Amino acid sequence: MSENNTIAYIFGQPVTDLPKDLFIPPDALQVILHSFEGPLDLLLYLIRKQNIDVLDIPMVQITEQYLGYIAQMDTHQFDLAAEYLLMAAVLIEIKSRLLLPLPESENQDEEADPRAELVRRLLEYEQMKLAAQELDALPRAGRDFAWVYLPLEIAVAARLPEVQAADLTQAWLGILSRAKNSRSHAVIQEAISVRERMTHILRRLQNEGQCRFSQLFQAEQGVAHVVVNFIALLELIKEGLVRCEQSQAFGEIDIAANT
Repeated sequence: MSENNTIAYIFGQPVTDLPKDLFIPPDALQVILHSFEGPLDLLLYLIRKQNIDVLDIPMVQITEQYLGYIAQMDTHQFDLAAEYLLMAAVLIEIKSRLLLPLPESENQDEEADPRAELVRRLLEYEQMKLAAQELDALPRAGRDFAWVYLPLEIAVAARLPEVQAADLTQAWLGILSRAKNSRSHAVIQEAISVRERMTHILRRLQNEGQCRFSQLFQAEQGVAHVVVNFIALLELIKEGLVRCEQSQAFGEIDIAANT
């Protein structure tokens, strides 16, 4: 049995003769235009397929080809055919205007090309179509790749706010203002040593571990004592013997000895 006579294969067996009682419905074979997204898409397809310049469309040729395509549509699909028939009417109207002789007019400018509006619509549609194809080519979640969620527990060590020079300045100004309110009228010349106050502060911190910034100053002892104590503290910080810490922003400043 020659394979050239085979019409189809049913369950792997070749069929060479059509059954006499075979019934083919009228709608079994039909040509539809679902592959086109609209009349502009069909028209642009006809133009680009034949490498026709869109700025100089041969309306007679394109109109005949367009009418041939929509003639193959199912007559029952009026909702699909309506838009294509409307474009066919536009093509026929443009074709008629091109075939009719232009009226002679010396004072008026030459009549605009009747194809201009159609060309504008075709170019705009082609630009949107190309942009849509570029967007469709981009990777899309759920189509080209899937999101992967990987929960990670990251332990972040708590960082205490850094003590800036401005913080020390504000704390110092607050203590200095309180010291000015505690003035003594006794005129006593007392020599206060910066080195002695450094030793006193360092010994206190070594015994207590740390203390509040405000606890290093006794406002009732006067401005001179407060100033010398502050200078002694700055010297200790500069030499790296003590450090400043602040548990929270705008909170109390703690002074601790470096071990």
